[in-house]
Amino acid sequence: MGERIVQINLNGRSVRLKAAPNETLLNVLRQKASATEVKSGCERGDCGACAVIVDGRAVNSCLTLAVQTDGATVTTVRGLGTPEHPHPLQEAFIRLGAAQCGICIPGVLVSLSAFLAERPDASRSEIREAVAGNLCRCTGYQKFVDAAEESRIMEGLE
Repeated sequence: MGERIVQINLNGRSVRLKAAPNETLLNVLRQKASATEVKSGCERGDCGACAVIVDGRAVNSCLTLAVQTDGATVTTVRGLGTPEHPHPLQEAFIRLGAAQCGICIPGVLVSLSAFLAERPDASRSEIREAVAGNLCRCTGYQKFVDAAEESRIMEGLE
């Protein structure tokens, strides 16, 4: 079976991309949509570096077939905010020094963003659990949790 056209809303714009039936969303985003902010880590669903938001839920794009997202809204870290108007979570990460090397950070940001949108009243331990699927070797997780809490205050959610 050959490639088929997959239409998605990517970071607020409609895009049509060719995808083979067995091609991952990770590959299609990086190779065909030039969304290199989606990082390729383990490609087995273990690290979370490739996390994106699909219709409001964080998913590992390396485990998601592109054809499964036909008609979906896909948000990468680039779709959370802009340099001029960053998302409160992005601002908090910068302010608290939660970002180090940048490999895991895009996945962490989209995972936390999707989680906090669904659970704005989550406890620190629930926030920590929500980010447990994102592996980080640089900062540890304390600053991620601190930044998530600070972003809720910035948004007036607490």
